[in-house]
Amino acid sequence: MNKTDINVIEEVSLNKPIFIEALPGIGHVGKLAIDHLIDTLDATKFAEVYSPYFPPQVFIDEDGLVENMINEFYYLKEFGEDKKDYIFLVGNSQALSPEGQYILSGDILDFVEKYGIEMAYTLGGLATGQPIENSKIFGAATDIECIETLKEANVEIRSADGGIVGASGLLLGLSKIRGIMGICLMAETPGYFIDAEAAEAILLKLSELLNITVDTEKLDERAEETKMMISKAQQMEQEMMGKNQQNSDDLRYIG
Repeated sequence: MNKTDINVIEEVSLNKPIFIEALPGIGHVGKLAIDHLIDTLDATKFAEVYSPYFPPQVFIDEDGLVENMINEFYYLKEFGEDKKDYIFLVGNSQALSPEGQYILSGDILDFVEKYGIEMAYTLGGLATGQPIENSKIFGAATDIECIETLKEANVEIRSADGGIVGASGLLLGLSKIRGIMGICLMAETPGYFIDAEAAEAILLKLSELLNITVDTEKLDERAEETKMMISKAQQMEQEMMGKNQQNSDDLRYIG
């Protein structure tokens, strides 16, 4: 594989869907929130993304079966008070390198643009490095109109005190270049554990902005599942680091 491969599972017709990205990041806040939303609302997977820019590894489940590094697209049709269509991007990985982030983000936007998206949301965590009682939601956007929308929803506007790293920032920036309006929501989180409370806060604020209703009751259960996935990934990274430190003729690991 030398380029991104997007495998379409189901051909679907959507009416100017709202695009929402929530890949793994700080506290896994966005991923946790949208994985929960997808399960709760029974969204339908319609495409899978495989890319050489993902980390060179696979997960192994309890039965010994491998799970690829992957991103997935799900859709909902005519959902909420406003009867909007939605495309959700989730997965177990982001691209590994800066170059890969740019290329993969471009490939993703090429794909969703075919469905007529005009609005994009990206979700993530904002690390505080220390415990917090209530997660405050910060926002940034591609244009003043979206900034005003955030202010009306009592979202704290994040000013010039840092950037947005990874897919959540890059997809927003590339969307702006393509004339797609976009908003990034960031929930405060300590940043060193899977944060279900921050995920709930960001999901409630997203629901308010989109005029939809989502039950957040089982987010703690989802947090435990996510924690297991992250633990596996960290273990594999440690094993890879150990492999790189060994002599090249040490065959205890399979590359």
